[in-house]
Amino acid sequence: MAQSTQYGSDAVFDNLIGGTRVGSEDRCLNRNPSNPADVLGRYARADAATVTEAIRAAGDAAPAWADYGAQQRFAILDRAGSLIAERADELGDLLAREEGKQLAEAKGEVLRAAQIFKFFAGETIRNTGEIVDSVRPGLIAEMTHEPIGVVGIITPWNFPIAIPAWKIAPALAFGNTVVFKPAELVPASAYALTDILTEAGLPEGVFNLVMGPGSVVGDALATSAKVDALTFTGSVHVGRSVIASAAANQIRVQCEMGGKNPLVVLGDADLEAAADAAINGAFFSTGQRCTASSRLIVTADVHDEFVALLKDKMAGLSVGDARADGVDIGPVVSQTQLDQDLAYIDKARAEGGEITGGTLVESTTGGYFLAPALVTGTKPGDTINVDEVFGPVASVIEVADYDEALAVANDTEFGLSAGIFTTSLKYSAHFKRYAESGMVMVNAPTAGVDYHVSFGGRKGSSYGPREQARAAREFYTVHKTTYTNAG
Repeated sequence: MAQSTQYGSDAVFDNLIGGTRVGSEDRCLNRNPSNPADVLGRYARADAATVTEAIRAAGDAAPAWADYGAQQRFAILDRAGSLIAERADELGDLLAREEGKQLAEAKGEVLRAAQIFKFFAGETIRNTGEIVDSVRPGLIAEMTHEPIGVVGIITPWNFPIAIPAWKIAPALAFGNTVVFKPAELVPASAYALTDILTEAGLPEGVFNLVMGPGSVVGDALATSAKVDALTFTGSVHVGRSVIASAAANQIRVQCEMGGKNPLVVLGDADLEAAADAAINGAFFSTGQRCTASSRLIVTADVHDEFVALLKDKMAGLSVGDARADGVDIGPVVSQTQLDQDLAYIDKARAEGGEITGGTLVESTTGGYFLAPALVTGTKPGDTINVDEVFGPVASVIEVADYDEALAVANDTEFGLSAGIFTTSLKYSAHFKRYAESGMVMVNAPTAGVDYHVSFGGRKGSSYGPREQARAAREFYTVHKTTYTNAG
């Protein structure tokens, strides 16, 4: 159970290593972005030696956990999913308070985490192999999938329960042990998930939590030769360093590193539905999603009408405390992120863009509230159309026709998600085939993906095997081929 049942400035939360709580002199304060004076506790910051000890504990626990029966692993993961679902209201409130996600969205994220654990509970007993006759007489060939060993997991702050779930659950399901480093802005959600996994019955050492800054904890994980696989979600800059470190040690690595996702709107589209999808994709979750619709590419024949619709819908959005009734959009996650968002808005204005919204929203709590920003009159090469802002900021690019829309959509170093609104089967089929992204949405928001399908992108967005669903096995297991002489 948790060391502290209350969240507040006096509450203390420690790392978990080999089943033992491990504290530190150095701690970070976890603040509510809706009200920075509201502190959720003081969380231990691990040093490199602590991370090394966590990796050792995971390594020691790995052989026994790999030999656990599939039914035993199924029961633990299934129980974890049930506990998460039972506590959805409590965990959703915690997530909204810690990260700033609007309350209904926060609870939805928690329920998705529960579904993920339930899905991968099932994968424990679906880890099938293949038996074939050898081309050499008398031999039988078997192809199986085995645990890779110790998995290092580094997750971002924008989905503090769902992203850890879709990494932790498959790692455990396929018999691996885990060292988990959450983003330092959201340790409470990670700590709560750790408690649930412990309560669900994980043996000591199978799951280890190390909190702290990426420059220390993340670096220690990424550079350790004792880690067998490393999965990371975060910025392109950090992801590339993780890839380089993993390559130096010849360990398996998987990175999800962001997007600059296009939503194309053609002249034959249902503009009302397209505008709703653009609002959802660009501004919900405060725009802090790697699948956010940050570039709205609209053909000239409906450009003005579509922009007018967007502005009308934006005027009806309520920005405020993430846990308050009637709020559509919560705060930006931190002052640093808010400053970055404002800097990009200023840059867009300086490059000739016209800004609607994008102003600070005053509050009595001093929260990091920003009105959604729409930037019109932009060109494809403008900074606002090139860099990932990661905030409630969307730009509009006017194009002549579908061909130009597709070219502009693909003109980016990223390739995570892309969407199109059209009633044309011709254009939707062509876009599904030629959009340079890992995921394509037709007449739907670019953000959002089911828990039982694969997740990942192309180009600068992703590196390594896909996440989630059956595809996860490719990362979390090693293939083995064995021969038996039956003669």
